[in-house]
Amino acid sequence: MVKYENLLEELHPLALGPFSNWVKLLRDNNGVDSIFGQRARRISLLSILTSPLRAIEHNRFGSVIQNSRIDQAPIFIIGHWRSGTTWLHNLLTQDTRFGYVSTWQAVAPGFSLLGDRVLKPLVNLLLPPTRMMDNMAWSLDSPQEEEFAMVNLLPYSFYHQWSFPRKAREYFRKYVLWEGVSRRVQSEWENAYIAILKKATLRASGRRLVTKNPVNTGRIETLLEIFPDAKFIFLYRNPYTVYPSTQRLYQKTLRITQLQDVLPGEVDANILWFYQQLMKKYLGTRDLIPPENLLEIRFEDLEAAPLLHLRRIYEKFNLPNFSACRPVLERYISGLDGYKKNRYTLGAEIISTVQKHWGFALDQWAYTAG
Repeated sequence: MVKYENLLEELHPLALGPFSNWVKLLRDNNGVDSIFGQRARRISLLSILTSPLRAIEHNRFGSVIQNSRIDQAPIFIIGHWRSGTTWLHNLLTQDTRFGYVSTWQAVAPGFSLLGDRVLKPLVNLLLPPTRMMDNMAWSLDSPQEEEFAMVNLLPYSFYHQWSFPRKAREYFRKYVLWEGVSRRVQSEWENAYIAILKKATLRASGRRLVTKNPVNTGRIETLLEIFPDAKFIFLYRNPYTVYPSTQRLYQKTLRITQLQDVLPGEVDANILWFYQQLMKKYLGTRDLIPPENLLEIRFEDLEAAPLLHLRRIYEKFNLPNFSACRPVLERYISGLDGYKKNRYTLGAEIISTVQKHWGFALDQWAYTAG
C-alpha cells in the first residue's frame, strides 16, 4: 500500500505549475541537493505533462478571468502560522454566501477550472483525510491559502522556503517585507494575486471572498493599495504554544517539500526570526487599516466561544444576517467535538526561548507560561 506521504509528494507545491517557474527557481537556487533528485525529477515530469492543460485553460478562460470583477473587497484572515487562522477560515466559509480559494485551486491554479469535474475527484483520492501538522479534516474543496497558488505560478513567494530552505530569510525579506524588490516585480506579483482572486470569485459566482494567508500579515500596505476597503481579522495566540506548534509545522512540511538540506538549528533560528519580523511589521502597519475594517481576536477566546466571536465579525463588518447561518455553524462546531489538538509540554527551554525572542509579544498581548 502506498503511504500518504508518498502521494503527497506527487502534489509538491511546484508539481502542477508552469515549467518556466520551476526552471527559474532551479536557476536562482543553483539546483537541488542530490538527495532530493528524485523529487525534483517528479516535479519536472508533472509540470511538463500538465502544460497542455494550462494552455487550454488560458485560451478558454483567460479573457473571462481578466474581464471579471471583484465587486466586494475580500475579508482577509491574518495572523502568524498556528494561531487558529485555518479554523476561523473553515468556520466563516460554512456560510455559503462567501467564496474562497479552494485547495484544488491552490495546488493547480493554472487549470483548476478546466480540471474541476474530472481531475479534481481523481487527485482528491490521493489526499489523506486530515492535515499532517494538526489532524484537521481537509479535501480539495476545503478553503486554502492562496499563497500556495502564488508559489505554483511565480518565483516571488515566501513559501518557496519550503522547497529551498537555505534561502528562507531572503524569500521572507523580499516577498513579505518587499525589501530590495523592484516595482516591476511587485506589479507582476500583484497582477498574479488579483488573477487568483478573480478566478476564485468566478468559481464562487461573484460571492465575497474570505481568504486566509499568514504571509499577508506583513503585507497590509500592499493589500490596501489593491483593496482600500478590505476587511481584516487578525488572530493572535499564546506564543508559548505557537513556538512548538510552528516547529512541528516545519518538521512535517519540510519532510515532503524540501529540495535542499538544512540544519535543524537553522530552521529553529528562522522560526524565531520570522515571528519577530512578521509581528513587528503588523504592529507597525495595522494603523493604516481604518478602525471599522479591522478586528483583532485572541485565539483562546475564539476557541472558548466561537459563535460569540463569529457574531462579532458579522456585526463589525456589517455582514448580512448572522442568524441565517447560525444553525449551519452550530452543526459544524458540534461535528468537531471529537477533534483532538496537539498538546505541547512547556519545558524550561521553550519558556526561556520564547521569553528571550518573543518577549515583546508576551507584553503586547499579556500572555504568560501558566
